[in-house]
Amino acid sequence: MRSERGSCEAITGAGFVRAEIPGTAGQGGPSSPPCTGDWAALRPASTSHGPVLHAVLERRTALVRSSASRTSRGQVLAANIDTVVVTVPLGSPLKHGRTERMLALAWESGAQPVVVLTKADQCADVQLAVAEVSEVAPGADVVVTSAVTGLGLATLRTVLNGTIVLLGPSGAGKSTLGNQLLGEDRLATGAVRDVDGKGRHTTAWRELVPLPGGGVLLDTPGLRSIGLHDAQDGLEQTFAEIEHLAQNCRFTDCAHVSEPGCAVRAAVTAGTVPQRRLDSYRQLLRENAYAASRTDAQLRAEREAAKKDITRHLRATYQFRERRQ
Repeated sequence: MRSERGSCEAITGAGFVRAEIPGTAGQGGPSSPPCTGDWAALRPASTSHGPVLHAVLERRTALVRSSASRTSRGQVLAANIDTVVVTVPLGSPLKHGRTERMLALAWESGAQPVVVLTKADQCADVQLAVAEVSEVAPGADVVVTSAVTGLGLATLRTVLNGTIVLLGPSGAGKSTLGNQLLGEDRLATGAVRDVDGKGRHTTAWRELVPLPGGGVLLDTPGLRSIGLHDAQDGLEQTFAEIEHLAQNCRFTDCAHVSEPGCAVRAAVTAGTVPQRRLDSYRQLLRENAYAASRTDAQLRAEREAAKKDITRHLRATYQFRERRQ
């Protein structure tokens, strides 16, 4: 399924159809905003209009980030995915903080992350890059690839499974990698700027494309903003070594700042955990906690608004009855 404003494109037993998205979608009705990868129920076409989205089925997995509008609601980037390919370009300096953010989203989705280092032909020390990225990606396979030389593509195909989503910043080589997996130049690609290594959004929307060897590929536009949304479990898996060390801290609520008996701080002092890694962990925890507090505040506001509506309705009913008497 590919979703656009007011309509979506879906594949059915009769082929591709375009269905209208009703205005109640996402407002607590039987429909919720559809996303690429969703399974949905459609009302058949009638003489007056075409097919209409009736309901979005419960998602098995979902890749969710904080809304770009900075509201308390999350934005679903992809649904019912099995593998999240986190693309990290080797043609520019590594940004481990960004990789950790994407991994937290990937783990939280319920899918299996795979870190793919693209553009290996532009890297002077691939082994060093692999070692650095492997340290920030515990539990995830790290595969080195090059679309120019074909390096690592066969290996990558062996670790991908089911519905695959490509995640990463603009210019990371997602669409080029996708074309290699598809065996054809189907996804639009563009050059990156020499000044900062950044690219433009060549992918304008998310859509599902069948892979020749089985499975489905979902290409996404490059993400400039990767805000966390209710990603506590994803953070725990992304920073698994810190979570493991924290079990040996003297205090169960240790913040790993200056508390006595902090096993995490001891590991930083000993050099087994980089200070940058701990700083990133604490920063993302704070960001996630703030996002959760905004969500709770939104829910409280919605409940209060509903109570006020009921009260106004009852008051109007009583006043109407009194006037009739």
